[in-house]
Amino acid sequence: MIRGGCFETGYATAHAEPAYIVDDIVHYCVANMPGAVARISTFALTNATLPYTLRLANLGWKEALKADTNFRNGLNVANGHITCPAVAEALGVELPLAEILLQGE
Repeated sequence: MIRGGCFETGYATAHAEPAYIVDDIVHYCVANMPGAVARISTFALTNATLPYTLRLANLGWKEALKADTNFRNGLNVANGHITCPAVAEALGVELPLAEILLQGE
């Protein structure tokens, strides 16, 4: 299975043999495709993430988390508490709201 579980019949391939057929469907599952065009993919990633980096730099991580739901959604641990719902569920622990944990900061 491909990391991320894109589809049931997917598994990682390489450039040497990139495609395979399952149930008359051609699959192309080369892992790390951005690595084939490293310079261009680096520019694309930088352009996509730079606004978030600047917001973190300008506000600081605590204020950025308080001000932006998207940042809070990426928070996994705060003040020693798990804040990621999937991790909390897997471990069977209580899930405090990140907003409450950040109030004490």
